[in-house]
Amino acid sequence: MSVKSLRQTVQGLLPSLTPVRFVAEDGTPVAKAPAGYTEPPVETLRDAYRRMVLGRRFDTQATALTKQGRLAVYPSSRGQEACQVGAVLALRPDDWLFPTYRDSMALVTRGIDPLEVLTLLRGDWHCGYDPAATRVAPQCTPLATQVLHATGMAESLRRKGGDGVAMALVGDGATSEGDFHEALNFAAVFRAPVVFFVQNNKYAISVPLARQTAAPALAYKGIGHGVRCEQVDGNDLVAVLAVLTAAVEHARAGHGPFLVEAHTYRMDAHTNADDATRYRDDEEVERWSAADPLSRLEAHLRARGALTDEDVAAVREEAEALAAELRAGMNAETVPDPLELFDHVYAEPTPQLREQRALLAAELADLAALAEAGEPTTSQTQED
Repeated sequence: MSVKSLRQTVQGLLPSLTPVRFVAEDGTPVAKAPAGYTEPPVETLRDAYRRMVLGRRFDTQATALTKQGRLAVYPSSRGQEACQVGAVLALRPDDWLFPTYRDSMALVTRGIDPLEVLTLLRGDWHCGYDPAATRVAPQCTPLATQVLHATGMAESLRRKGGDGVAMALVGDGATSEGDFHEALNFAAVFRAPVVFFVQNNKYAISVPLARQTAAPALAYKGIGHGVRCEQVDGNDLVAVLAVLTAAVEHARAGHGPFLVEAHTYRMDAHTNADDATRYRDDEEVERWSAADPLSRLEAHLRARGALTDEDVAAVREEAEALAAELRAGMNAETVPDPLELFDHVYAEPTPQLREQRALLAAELADLAALAEAGEPTTSQTQED
């Protein structure tokens, strides 16, 4: 490869020097629109606004449910609405989404029942929805393992001859994991149609970004693997959707993987079990509050005459109805079936699993018979 060709190749991988942005914090368009990206149609932005309002209300309601003991834990994504909604809207229904534990809002945007989304965090199932039907993988708690899964799925789609794309949602902390780099390398070598979407919310639990990496931006981490990269203002829905749409089309057209880093901020603590005041101050949170993605998009649409007070009121009413339905569903007690423990261990149960299931079924039948006869069970006897 000549020096000129090498230079062109490297330039083609590099992200913008500053994050791509279409809309400023006050909702006004930036002085110069970024080159190479197309602003989404206004109707798409109106739809995104509605979904962001619904997503935030879902998120605040889920946070409240943890305080009521209805959820074991909940990782809020308040402040990351533009990323969560933009990621889903950039995909087709037949594309695949690989979320993390913090991407519940994206799942709601994808159309999954909020009650099914929270099943994992309630402790009822490892996954409350059908991944094959929704084309959404189970939410992933271990860092970066879903990036490998997304790459494998993308390669499978490529080998089958279709034009499907997989998108892996990932946090900034996961970019330091070996799985992340292995996935990028494999995807680049085999030109797998996968988009790696890094939501850089500035903290890996309590570890600030500066303690994690010396890279000028996380987007640059793809260059060494030969992956096209970009960085975007993650609180600007217009920019997020424009960049992700371009990234998805890049992958769909057979040009290989694409890495997008979104600069955003986690407004709440890591989870309800975390005390964020121990590692960040109020001034920092207030500074990022001024860049709120929801109020920014609302101001932008109002300035364009594409959003009225009536529109805002209608969406908020819809969001309250969603929250009320979620509360009612979560207040209904579930009755778990202990035998479900064996249902999804293997596609074909092993002899040992069948034996264990039979033993448990027999024990449960004995307990039920004792209860029906009015006899005390072992546990009741111990309590007495």
